[in-house]
Amino acid sequence: MIERIASQKVLQLSKVFKSVAITGPRQSGKTTLVKSLFPEKVYLSLENPDTRRFAIEDPRGFLNGYESGAIFDEVQRTPELFSYLQEILDSSQEAGRFILTGSNNFLLQQNISQSLAGRVAILNLLPFSTDELFAGSKAAPDENELILKGLYPPIYDMGIPPEDWYPNYLRTYIDRDVRQIKNITDLIVFERFMRFLAGRSGQELNLTSLAVETGVDTKTIQSWIGILESSFIIYLLRPHYKNFNKTLIKRPKIYFYDTGLVCSLLGIISKDQLLQHPLRGSLFESLVVTELVKKRTNTGKQINLYYWRDKTGHEVDVIIDNGTSLLPVEIKAGKTINSEFFKSLIYWNKLSGQKSGLIVYAGDQEEERSNGINVMNWLSMVRSNI
Repeated sequence: MIERIASQKVLQLSKVFKSVAITGPRQSGKTTLVKSLFPEKVYLSLENPDTRRFAIEDPRGFLNGYESGAIFDEVQRTPELFSYLQEILDSSQEAGRFILTGSNNFLLQQNISQSLAGRVAILNLLPFSTDELFAGSKAAPDENELILKGLYPPIYDMGIPPEDWYPNYLRTYIDRDVRQIKNITDLIVFERFMRFLAGRSGQELNLTSLAVETGVDTKTIQSWIGILESSFIIYLLRPHYKNFNKTLIKRPKIYFYDTGLVCSLLGIISKDQLLQHPLRGSLFESLVVTELVKKRTNTGKQINLYYWRDKTGHEVDVIIDNGTSLLPVEIKAGKTINSEFFKSLIYWNKLSGQKSGLIVYAGDQEEERSNGINVMNWLSMVRSNI
């Protein structure tokens, strides 16, 4: 089993909080993780119809059988349990009594905030990071193969070809999770919307344009974006709030948490197709952005990533906000350093009065420039303390 970086944080939280909730997309490894970390606890999946019916119809009787604690998988399926869990947790000071998992952040967070606030620690578990997948390996992974395959555990643990796994994953997600969150009558239109969205990976979220293309109104698009975001399919990178005397773009940029899913939605099934595809640069950018997100979520830290763009078209792909300092990052899919890589960071440094920046690219040469802008291989950056 591939060791998960989040393990250390989950164990730490279980020693100080009465309960720990692990959220993340379906098939990201939540069940495998909690079973390995808490082998002494009884495991129950609330996806099981009989177990779920018992928990819904007689929550007090159900919980009476697990007073010493348990792992409740996909617990968002039984919101009736949360108020009763509160009663049990309040009656004891025992830490780590119940371990909860859920594949819908909105439903789980909503129930926790209503009943279990202050009693439960929440940690997001995303698909494998490259640091996990290639831990201890000296060989550099092929970024194009990673983009194509994605990083969902079943593709690596079970050896399922991505061209077989992703369409089935998508079908399961739409049929089960989407229906659970919102009663969408035309799932075919929703799937078409996802394909349109995949074609906008790394771009600004334009609700009006998506509505026209999909054939529904903007309120529906906004609702569907919320579904995809809460179920960890897409990540919205918000614009940074500092404007440096320039009018800023205020719309977020869209990224899918997994590039393999994007490739499947776009019909990219081979490396040759990927190398020639007009979205290859956006897909490489998506890979790097999501790796940065995983660096934070795996250690239980808040995500401190933004982007910056003004209305004249100047843009910085990522701004890492460390509280007292900002690090602008440009992401380039090319393997050869050229002067075009530096233009946006030089412009941003003039506006901000800083002398810093990072070019993250697919090449191997690394440089430290006198203007404060460093050049770094993308994998080296992911493995660094940045």
